[in-house]
Amino acid sequence: MKVGVTGLNHITLAVADVQRSIAFYRDVLGCEVRAVWADGAYLEAGPLWLCLSRDDLVRTSPHPDYTHIAFSVDDDAFTEMSEQITANCTVWKDNRSEGASTYFLDPDGHKLEIHIGNIETRLAHYRNDPSTGVRVFGP
Repeated sequence: MKVGVTGLNHITLAVADVQRSIAFYRDVLGCEVRAVWADGAYLEAGPLWLCLSRDDLVRTSPHPDYTHIAFSVDDDAFTEMSEQITANCTVWKDNRSEGASTYFLDPDGHKLEIHIGNIETRLAHYRNDPSTGVRVFGP
């Protein structure tokens, strides 16, 4: 049996204001609120379990590197969601990758993305364009 992780369990984000973050993730991104307590909340975004945890040391501006969280969006919902996001959020990057994407900040400056596509569409993109220099493994 192969030993290793089997998937992503959950993501915890430090937030300054739990209620503000719940409203953002629920109302702008459409996450389902599953539990709330004084200093946190659990939400679901498809199979993803997201924890919001109040933290006095939360960031006050976006981290300068490229680290971010990308959420999957159905093709038919992308345009409407992207318009809602760009009307309510700061966009931090223009899309230059395979598949439609919108890159934006949450209220605490966490870098987020909505994206159409998956690992297979990304790999197919690189298989079809060997000039990128990306080595793709597997079928």
